[in-house]
Amino acid sequence: MTQETAQAPSTFKTYLVFTKFRLSFLVILSALSGYLFAGGKDGLVIFYLMLGGTFVTAASNGANQIWERDLDKFMNRTNRRPLPTGQMSLREAYIICVFSLISGTILLALINWKSAILGVLAFISYVFIYTPLKQKTPWAVFVGAFPGAIPPLLGAIAHTNAFGFEPGVLFFVQFTWQFPHFWAIAWVLYDDYKKAGFSLLPSRTGRSKHSAFQIMLYALALIPFSLVPWLLGWTGIYSLIIASVLGIGFFLYAYKLYHSLEVLDARKLMFASFVYLPIIQFVYVFDRTI
Repeated sequence: MTQETAQAPSTFKTYLVFTKFRLSFLVILSALSGYLFAGGKDGLVIFYLMLGGTFVTAASNGANQIWERDLDKFMNRTNRRPLPTGQMSLREAYIICVFSLISGTILLALINWKSAILGVLAFISYVFIYTPLKQKTPWAVFVGAFPGAIPPLLGAIAHTNAFGFEPGVLFFVQFTWQFPHFWAIAWVLYDDYKKAGFSLLPSRTGRSKHSAFQIMLYALALIPFSLVPWLLGWTGIYSLIIASVLGIGFFLYAYKLYHSLEVLDARKLMFASFVYLPIIQFVYVFDRTI
């Protein structure tokens, strides 16, 4: 075995870390749920959607790491990333991001031009608006919720080729979910984020009752918002039951955090958010009545 062959797996792993492949997978699952919910069944479109979505998300994640490469050195969760450690050159990082963005946009354009535009808008808003705002204001989370909620919208439009009420509802559910999800992460990583100058909890008082109250409020709002597809007659009784149970359970995690203000409870809420979203989205798909 040559030295180059022996190093190949390490290089491949470096690329996966740089593009945050696991996060990309969750994003494309969300896009797939939107496509299937809208009635899409074309295998080729699913291929373009998932591969194109993976590339655009990889470009976004990579560009975020390029932008924050100096800040990443200060945080325990990021100081072992490829750029801070020197495992990857800046030139190499740019090449990967440009290649991924162009490839992903082309693949989405093969579906329809609206899908490609949404992919590019998600990239631009995440990299050039949300990322620089993270050091300036907690409102960065609000801004970041827009590109974060695009995947199910994009998936639905990949089938409908139209901006309509139905894709908008899917967008709004994920948009609302973004707040308790990300604030739970910000609570867990609060001390680490402070090292890089990030203030991402909803209150500048940090891990406080005020921040926890807003987290709890958005978790509560998610319950009625998640029932909109059922209220509109798009889904049946199963989505009513499951969305209600999941929503109440999710809210109880936020309620417990409000009373305890403990990092452990924020971590539980964070993991609950990862479970909540894909389940609710695919419940919509499987319980579609129209």
